[in-house]
Amino acid sequence: MKNFTYSIPTVIHFGEGQIKKLGGEIAARAHKVLLIYGGGSVKRSGVYDAAVAQLKAGGIEWAELSGVEPNPRIATAREGVRLCREHKLDGVLALGGGSVIDCAKCVAAGALYSGDPWDFSAGKAVPEKALPLFTVLTMAATGSEMDNIAVMSNPETNQKEAFSGPCCYPAVSILDPTYTYSLPAFQTAAGTADIMSHTFENYFSPIETSYLADSMAEAILRSCIQYGPKAIETPDDYEARANLMWNASWAINGFLDMGKPVAWSVHRMEHELSAFYDITHGVGLAILTPNWMRYVLSEKTEHRFARYGMAVWGLDASLSPRVLAETAIQKTRDFFSSMGLPATLAEVGIGPEHFGEMARKARTGGFDKTFVPLSAEDIVEIYRMSL
Repeated sequence: MKNFTYSIPTVIHFGEGQIKKLGGEIAARAHKVLLIYGGGSVKRSGVYDAAVAQLKAGGIEWAELSGVEPNPRIATAREGVRLCREHKLDGVLALGGGSVIDCAKCVAAGALYSGDPWDFSAGKAVPEKALPLFTVLTMAATGSEMDNIAVMSNPETNQKEAFSGPCCYPAVSILDPTYTYSLPAFQTAAGTADIMSHTFENYFSPIETSYLADSMAEAILRSCIQYGPKAIETPDDYEARANLMWNASWAINGFLDMGKPVAWSVHRMEHELSAFYDITHGVGLAILTPNWMRYVLSEKTEHRFARYGMAVWGLDASLSPRVLAETAIQKTRDFFSSMGLPATLAEVGIGPEHFGEMARKARTGGFDKTFVPLSAEDIVEIYRMSL
C-alpha cells in the first residue's frame, strides 16, 4: 500500500425521519440557501415539502433552482451561480440524486470563483473554496453525498468531465432510505450498477495488498447482488433500500482506493458515451464493465478475477483460475441483465461512428498506471465489443 491521508468532513444523518435534523444543521452554517432539485419527483414524494418545512423552522431564507438534468449541464450550474450572487446566498441545499448533488457542488464552488465554473471540469482551475453544501439524498448510486467529486456535462463541446477539491465535500447529508421507495425499477437497477462499477474500479488495481479495503469491496458487491433485486421486486423494502444507500456512499468515499493507483477506466469510457449520447450513466457502465473485464483478462490477471468469483459469487475454489475468472465475468453480465439493464450499445441506439474520438478523449495518463494499461486503440476495441 502507498502512503495516504484520509479525511471525510461530511456529517451523515442516516435513517428514516432524519430530515428533522436538517434545519438545525443548516442554521448553524448558513442563513440563505439555494434550493436545488431536478424534476417533480421530490415534490411528489414529499421530500421537497419536508425540506421546506425544515428551512422555515430554522428561519432560513431560500431561492430555488429546478430542472437539473440527469447528466447535469454547465448552463444550469451557471444559472445557480448567478442566483447565489444575485440573492447573496451563503449555502446550497441539494434535493435529489448524484446529478443534482454534482450540480450543487459546481454551484457552491462557482459562487466563490471569479471565472466560469466550467473551468473546474476543463482542468483550468481547482476549487479552493465553496459555500457550505447540504444534501438530502433520493437515489442510491453515485455516492456524491459523501465525496468531493462532481461530474458536469457541456453539450456544446460533447464533454463530460469530473472535478474535485477538498472544499467540495457536503457539510451535511441526510440519508433516509424511505426517500428511495418511489424510484422506478430501471433507476434502481442503474444505480446498483453504478455502485458496483465504483467498487470494481477500486478493486481491480495493480496493488493487491490492501486486504481490508479489498474485503470491504467484496462485501459491497455481495450486498448489491443481494439487495438490488430485492429493492426492484419490493420497492418499499427498508432493509434493501438502506443497504443499497450505505453501499453507494462507501463505494466511492475514498476508503476503497486509499494507497492504490486507480484510473477509473470504465468511468472515463462511459463519460464519453454520456457526453455524446446523453444516456443514463449506470446503463453505460453496465454495458461496458463486463466487456472491459473480458478484454483485460489474461494469464497475468486471471487470479484477480478468480478471487472475485470465489469471494463475491461463491464459486468453487477447486475450479481452475481461468474458469473461475470467465464464470465470474459472465455472472456479472447476467446479473445486470437480470435487473433489466441493456447488454449492448446497440440497444441504446449507439453505433461506432464516434468511437475513435471518444477513445481519444477518454484516455488520460492514468490509463498507463491502472490494473491493465490501455491505449486509445484498446478503448475502441472495448467499445466495439460492447456493440
